[in-house]
Amino acid sequence: MQETIRREFVEAMVTYEEMPREQWLFKPPRPGGPGGDPDLVYDGGEPRVCEAGGRSLHLIVSGAPAGPAGTGKTETTKDLGKALGVMLYVFNCSEQMDYKSIGNIYKGLAQTGAWGCFDEFNRISVEVLSVVAVQVKSIQDAIKTKKKMFFFGGQRTELPENLKALFRPCAMVVPDFELIAEIMLVAEGFIDARILARKFLTLYTLCKDLLSKQDHYDWGLRAIKSVLVVAGSLKRGDRERPEDQVLMRALRDFNTPKIVTDDVPIFMRLIGDLFPALDVSRKRDMDFEAEVKRLSLTFPMCAQDLGLQPEEGFTLKVVQLEELRNIRHSIFVIGNAVTGKSKILCSLNKGNRFGRI
Repeated sequence: MQETIRREFVEAMVTYEEMPREQWLFKPPRPGGPGGDPDLVYDGGEPRVCEAGGRSLHLIVSGAPAGPAGTGKTETTKDLGKALGVMLYVFNCSEQMDYKSIGNIYKGLAQTGAWGCFDEFNRISVEVLSVVAVQVKSIQDAIKTKKKMFFFGGQRTELPENLKALFRPCAMVVPDFELIAEIMLVAEGFIDARILARKFLTLYTLCKDLLSKQDHYDWGLRAIKSVLVVAGSLKRGDRERPEDQVLMRALRDFNTPKIVTDDVPIFMRLIGDLFPALDVSRKRDMDFEAEVKRLSLTFPMCAQDLGLQPEEGFTLKVVQLEELRNIRHSIFVIGNAVTGKSKILCSLNKGNRFGRI
């Protein structure tokens, strides 16, 4: 079954070369093929990766998408595996990986027939890559000769010059953020998606240029997607509110917590310029805020009863941390010493109604 799917996929890739870009974007060659997944927005770069993947399968070589961070290399590879019905595992590579650990991964992939996506592959040391080249070559040779069993090994040698020849290269470029934002807004139920997407990207571009350079600032595709998901949730929760107010609230409430104090006035002025005459209040959970204030007075979770004062600023930070926790996989609480970072975490740990941190 998989061989039939792969053969049809390669034929579709050949057909794609003769098709105009617009036809590929809106009329995929076959139902359920590349471009049919609702989780990704195809802006023109992804079909090129799918084409390279199809050629790689035909030539029995590996694929090597390359490009800046946030351009969709990993997500497109995952989507390609989903389209072909192949299990795909993503591995985050680091300098600590040696040829034995990578060899164990290759053994499992070879025995199960699954795909492996090695993210940040260039972080592996050159000495380890010299052995990895031999391991990859032995697997590819076994596939080409259709062996059921083969010797898998590798000795430490000098890095061969033809290592890149084992992979089918594919360059990635920065995607069309505005198109992605527009389509995601449409998917979340927004009507004026094109205008709002332009405002969204204008704000993030200005923030990247005008705000101070902080290590934790992120104005890329991952941050864009998170805020768009929040905007969709806010819209579904308040359907009568105008769409520009919904997006303005999402941009303000979920970016303000990460912005340093000196940049907050600049950010608020940018919001005001893009959304003039809009003054939307925060969406507040009064029961949760009341619980946070009550627990701030007595602190049985800590080593001793500190009797914290439930100031508005402290309560706001606890609420913001809870809001971020609902949309982020992990959160860093940063700041100067003696600014209440640990106590904010302790308050949320005690007052959270859905579980502990």
